Amino acid sequence: MSTSSTRLPEGRYGRSSDERADRTLKAVGAVLSVLLLGLIGWFGYHYVAQNEISGEMIGFEVSDDSVKVHLEVHKDAGAAGYCTVRSQAADGAEVGRADFRFEEDATRIDEVVTLRTTSPGTSAELLGCHAD
Repeated sequence: MSTSSTRLPEGRYGRSSDERADRTLKAVGAVLSVLLLGLIGWFGYHYVAQNEISGEMIGFEVSDDSVKVHLEVHKDAGAAGYCTVRSQAADGAEVGRADFRFEEDATRIDEVVTLRTTSPGTSAELLGCHAD
């Protein structure tokens, strides 16, 4: 007994619909991948190159009704902006939040700011700095 093949003869009937669908899916996938990479690159460039002000918290000192936060801010010479700082209690509740403005012409500002709290805070956190 011999088994008969159910395959069509090569090249006789043209491409199958599966091959055309595979090629179409590959093309669509490649285009979508390029668009996604372009979008990620644009967001990355906008975040890194367009950010005119950035800050770093050096340390903090806690008291009963306030938290003194030591900030180091780097910014462009003519840029003005603000940094947002918050404090939390031991149970995680937010007890203070404030924006501190930096409008000086200096490119590096080293300043200690005082954040008033509603109850004793146990931490301080720099949430971010934003240019106007």
